[in-house]
Amino acid sequence: MSRPSAPRPGRAAVRERPNGPAALHEFLSHLAAERGMSRHTIDAYGRDLAALATDLQRAGRGLESARRRDIQDHLERLAAGGMTARSIGRHLASLRAFYRFLAAEGKRVRNPVEDLEAPRPMRRLPAPLTANEIEALLGAPDTRRARGLRDRALLETLYSTGMRITEILEVRLEAMNLKLGYLRCIGKGSKERVVPLGSEAARWVQRYLDRARPRFDPERASPLLFPGRAGRSLTRQGVWKSIRAHGRRAGIRAPLHPHLLRHSFATHLLEHGADLRAVQQMLGHADISTTQIYTHVNRERLRRLYDEHHPRARG
Repeated sequence: MSRPSAPRPGRAAVRERPNGPAALHEFLSHLAAERGMSRHTIDAYGRDLAALATDLQRAGRGLESARRRDIQDHLERLAAGGMTARSIGRHLASLRAFYRFLAAEGKRVRNPVEDLEAPRPMRRLPAPLTANEIEALLGAPDTRRARGLRDRALLETLYSTGMRITEILEVRLEAMNLKLGYLRCIGKGSKERVVPLGSEAARWVQRYLDRARPRFDPERASPLLFPGRAGRSLTRQGVWKSIRAHGRRAGIRAPLHPHLLRHSFATHLLEHGADLRAVQQMLGHADISTTQIYTHVNRERLRRLYDEHHPRARG
């Protein structure tokens, strides 16, 4: 009586492997057997595809049924997470090879990554100040003194408008309309934009104009909204030295830097439902892709909130 022959290695045997989709194991076997790739390279392909599979699982989809939009979202998450352009390019090459294999095997009619370009890696932004930290920072200057009143008005204006320090230091008195709540700003490339000024910021600016500004420009020689001593221009470095001191007084542990109030302004607007295009205009970004950085910050926050509070967020 002859013994049954052992099963021949091949796709049927690969399908029986318990870990991961069968199509993925077939592809990795193909790389080893037919393309002669090294174990190191095959492992890298496997890691890339396993990462995609994890993202797709959240959307209720598998590797073989992925859509172009699913893969774009996946690549954008990698970019938002700080992956370098080179690593994203290699990751995309793994996905292209896999879906070409599926198409050649007749498992896909359309290749979802055909002509798909890797997104540019998103800059990592520092965490914005919380609403409580903002309140503490705004309340830190001693408004009984002229310098403290000026600093309070300047901080309120920075957070209310999202302007850059260099922009706010160049704002002229004539560019501001406190009654209607706006000011005109000259941004990068000498482009002018109009930005809203909140009522609370407008009240502090008015107090500063009435009580403190004459102390800095007694001759009324400076056209600037925020002049320094004797009407001279304030410096960016001097302003941030003062803001850092106010931050320490407010008990803020996060290191303050020149763009943190601007980051907080944009993030808080989007968290409260502001339109991305409107935020783009207020920030003075020429390209909306620059503003989209803040949507990734917001998505990460929403994901954390979901994981913390949804009863079925974690298995």
